[in-house]
Amino acid sequence: MIIDAHAHLWKKQNGIVNGKPVFDVGRGRSDFGGEIKQMMPPYMTDGFNSAERFLANMDYACVSGAVITQEYIDGNQDEYLLTCKSDRIKICALYEEKPLGYLSGFDGIKICAGRLADKNLLNHLEPFKVANKNGMFISIDLADGDEQTEMMQKIIEMFPDLRIAIGHFGMVTREGWLEQIKLAKNENVFIESGGITWLFNDEFYPFPSAVDAINEAASLVGFEKLMWGSDYPRTMTAITYKMSYDFIVKSKGISEENKKLFLGENARKFYGFADIPTPEKIKNMVE
Repeated sequence: MIIDAHAHLWKKQNGIVNGKPVFDVGRGRSDFGGEIKQMMPPYMTDGFNSAERFLANMDYACVSGAVITQEYIDGNQDEYLLTCKSDRIKICALYEEKPLGYLSGFDGIKICAGRLADKNLLNHLEPFKVANKNGMFISIDLADGDEQTEMMQKIIEMFPDLRIAIGHFGMVTREGWLEQIKLAKNENVFIESGGITWLFNDEFYPFPSAVDAINEAASLVGFEKLMWGSDYPRTMTAITYKMSYDFIVKSKGISEENKKLFLGENARKFYGFADIPTPEKIKNMVE
């Protein structure tokens, strides 16, 4: 079973980066704060990053389930994500430095900690309190390195039973990334690898340094604390969805048992997926 712990969906991109707007301009491109970026694969011509397209990618790559997180650069997608939820798809509400609104139906809360105007996490306890009270999980992308790890540790100690997934594999290519990984020494804190192929994009497939980093993290906290994430669809501008995990499957540097933990078993337990199917592999035209 393969489960994606970090993917994105949006109906209409209406985000912000460094105080400037982010919006779709067609052909999978976005105006990213004044710079044109290929935000999605070019065949997504209408700017609609839909659940239907994602499920087709999941089926093709034999991915059983996924967690939809959010980002300020896409704008709040709470309303659309409520229409996407299913047995195979879990969804996060977006925390936006204001009181949380309607949360019924959401599985978790996303905190873009590195993009907060006030980066002192101790001033943002509400989402942690709400998630803890309601049996939800927290998905959080911390600022680079150890800027927020001491504050994060204090919050973890305040809410020891709260499930927390730290994204982007601790911003693995940035100095001090292992300080984020060490937070997973706490019982209910896990690390997910959404964006790891982006962070090692200069090296490209099969991302040997990413495999090395995964093993280094595992040496600190164990493979049972690590989860795979794709960062779909942004990373699909460089690779296919299947390639975002296939480099792990084909790696000789990770045992088969640890591959199973990393690619799905840990996420199944952490997020509470139950009775989801493994899609049938369909032969493609080049096989």
